[in-house]
Amino acid sequence: MESDGMRDTRGTGTGPVPRPAVPPQGPAVPPRPPRAPDATPVGASPGYPPQSGQPGQSGSPVADWLDDPRPAAEPGIWRHRYRLPKAARQEQRLAPVTVVGFLVPLVAGLLLWSLWKHGSIPYQWAVLRLLTPSDWWWGGTTSPKGYQGAEAITVAGGVFFAILVYAMARLGSWADIIRHLVTGRPQPGRALIAALGALATLVLVFPSSFGLGWDALPVQDPLFSLIVLITGDYTVFASPTLTYGLCVLITLLVLWPFARVGGWWTLVKDAVAARERAKSADDTTRPVTDRKPSQWPDLREAGQHQAADVLTAALRAGQMNDVDCARIDGMWTVSRAEARIPSFTATVLRDGAAAWTHPSGQRDLPGREGRHDLPAGQVRIGRWAQGERTPLAYGGAGAALGPETLATSLLAVGPSGSGKTRHLVRPVVESLGLHALAGRCAVVVVCAAGTQLGPDSAYDVVVRLGDPASVYDLDPYAETQDPDEAATLLAEALAGDLGTRGGSRAVTALSQLLGPYRAAYGRFPTLPVLRELLEGEPAALNALRAALDSEEHSAMRRELDARARHAGGRDDPGTLLADRLAALDRPAFAGFFGADERHARPFSLRAVVSHPVRVRVDLPERGYEEAARIVTRLVLAQFDAVASAGGRSHFACLVLDDAAGAVTSESVRRVQRLRSRNAGVVLALRTVGEVPEALHGPLYAAVGCRMAFSGVTTWDGGRFAEAWGTQWVETKDVAQHTVFADQPMTRLIHSLRKLVTGKAVTTEAVTVRQVERERWSASELAHAVPPGHAVLSLTTVRGEHAPPLLVDLRG
Repeated sequence: MESDGMRDTRGTGTGPVPRPAVPPQGPAVPPRPPRAPDATPVGASPGYPPQSGQPGQSGSPVADWLDDPRPAAEPGIWRHRYRLPKAARQEQRLAPVTVVGFLVPLVAGLLLWSLWKHGSIPYQWAVLRLLTPSDWWWGGTTSPKGYQGAEAITVAGGVFFAILVYAMARLGSWADIIRHLVTGRPQPGRALIAALGALATLVLVFPSSFGLGWDALPVQDPLFSLIVLITGDYTVFASPTLTYGLCVLITLLVLWPFARVGGWWTLVKDAVAARERAKSADDTTRPVTDRKPSQWPDLREAGQHQAADVLTAALRAGQMNDVDCARIDGMWTVSRAEARIPSFTATVLRDGAAAWTHPSGQRDLPGREGRHDLPAGQVRIGRWAQGERTPLAYGGAGAALGPETLATSLLAVGPSGSGKTRHLVRPVVESLGLHALAGRCAVVVVCAAGTQLGPDSAYDVVVRLGDPASVYDLDPYAETQDPDEAATLLAEALAGDLGTRGGSRAVTALSQLLGPYRAAYGRFPTLPVLRELLEGEPAALNALRAALDSEEHSAMRRELDARARHAGGRDDPGTLLADRLAALDRPAFAGFFGADERHARPFSLRAVVSHPVRVRVDLPERGYEEAARIVTRLVLAQFDAVASAGGRSHFACLVLDDAAGAVTSESVRRVQRLRSRNAGVVLALRTVGEVPEALHGPLYAAVGCRMAFSGVTTWDGGRFAEAWGTQWVETKDVAQHTVFADQPMTRLIHSLRKLVTGKAVTTEAVTVRQVERERWSASELAHAVPPGHAVLSLTTVRGEHAPPLLVDLRG
């Protein structure tokens, strides 16, 4: 596959991603056995989004689906064809009280200005006479003797007008009106409305300039009068420069607030940037008239019309699916950022819709089941239920997950049979697999053997631990060359559940063996050999000491001697580590974890750094629970280590279908760090009781998305209720009080009313108050969540939140 070096995975340091029937160029990842090609035509997968409906004007259901609107929405809302519910649209309308709050101050201001113009405001000129010399006025009046008094009256009118406008804006709901009519609109409509408002204001300020005869607003005249009072002469206006300069200054001051409200500067910057991009392109002769995504408008704006025409023709001919569109669009973004547009165009013209195909050769997943929207990066998992708790924007809308939420990690808790695998893990894994085919993601799935998470053909690597027919093995050291890092990974897997103190001692014990062994043999020991060293077998220790006989290994001999002195002691962690390793050193795993050096087929998780690889690790189904927990902790530790490496542009996600035993104090800290490294984990638990109680709080704090399925216990619900916190709600308390009459006639009427209705005459006292209550109580989570539902809260990497809301997973 020719990829111009942008996605070529051959010869990488971590081993190439396996390709069907093609031997790799390195021994790190053995080839997958050849299989029959996927017979599903492109774009005809059962779960493909455009399957429903008929082709529209473009002649292709894929193109029509790609052109469907995907408006911006709140986190967790399915954006494809999303429309704000009618109730929410009505809520966004201006409330009558807001309109009244705008009109009442406006009418009051016009009335006050009319009274000022007619001199009907009491003591209107008292302040003016107090602040000006008395020789400007005729005695006992406000009639000016000369030009100073007349100009002072004009200045006073301008000051009163400015104060009046400021008071109306502060007291009235002008900000809400402007936000609703102007700032809430998209560009360029926002800038156009602001420009019309600025034009109307300039007409009122300079009516004579527009050929109108009405009186101007007191803006220009007060300023000129103030200059006359300061200079004491009219000759200052003999200079046209000063006169026109003042007019320009007034115009700029009038336009400044409208420019801020209309976002003029941002619009101008975007237009300049677009013009510069157009100039940098080779071909700018053909204008972009169609902004439909199926017409590839970004390519046409950059002048790549020939490549856009090729992709448009392939899309209309049914030769492209959503994965192809997402993959090519992602490569266009990378090529434009790295100034490799000519290489992009050449590849598209040569390969068309098959450009930059995934190294596996697949362009779609076999037998899709979920609903996916790759342009928005979402997978639909249900529908937000309507109710009092649900905001209007969410009520009835689809519930969706995407990399922007999974990057904050997700914790799902629910008993067996609640639908964690069917309604959450399976669609998420399928979505991540599609993103991997588009070059956006690397996914690692750990599940029990036989779990229905897609066929083997949907993965690049399938590791079946304990199955002799497995093509791949799991590298316990993740291809690391550092003995201390290898010791840290193994210690987390073997003794991570023993606490911080036990884990640190385990790291020290392993480092004292792995470092000398690698120095002596140039590699790390297999697990059976490592077990013998940890048990303190004299033959194994003596052989290793003999291999370190040279002077250059003196430091390693000291490490080995220190390990030998502690071996067999009461506080020796080696005995415990050897016992834990015994769970993996079983006949069922004899050919795994690099034990068979002649036919080693290890797969290293470090491949997720370089490749958008799809990996599934099948754990032993029965009888090896301890080994499954150790492997799960090992994979989680290795995933964090490789996700910390730099140079990775794609998202990496680890999905644990059963995270029991994997949550340790160190893994919780690792999960919290993944958010800033474009990586995340999905942890599924049957109950929070599978996690040590001391880690309940840190675990809920480390993840950004939390999901409680139907059937959780009150103890589990209490942890969710504590994590979701409280909110202020408005409550109404109605109290009924019996009315006791004092007058005989009134008592007679009340008696007759009680005789007829059977109820005493009462009055109602209503108390409305704000109280702080839990968003979801433990009892509600345990008893009020219907079957097939879950309560889900989301957090995106940008810090946006979706409150815990009820989701119908069957919708």
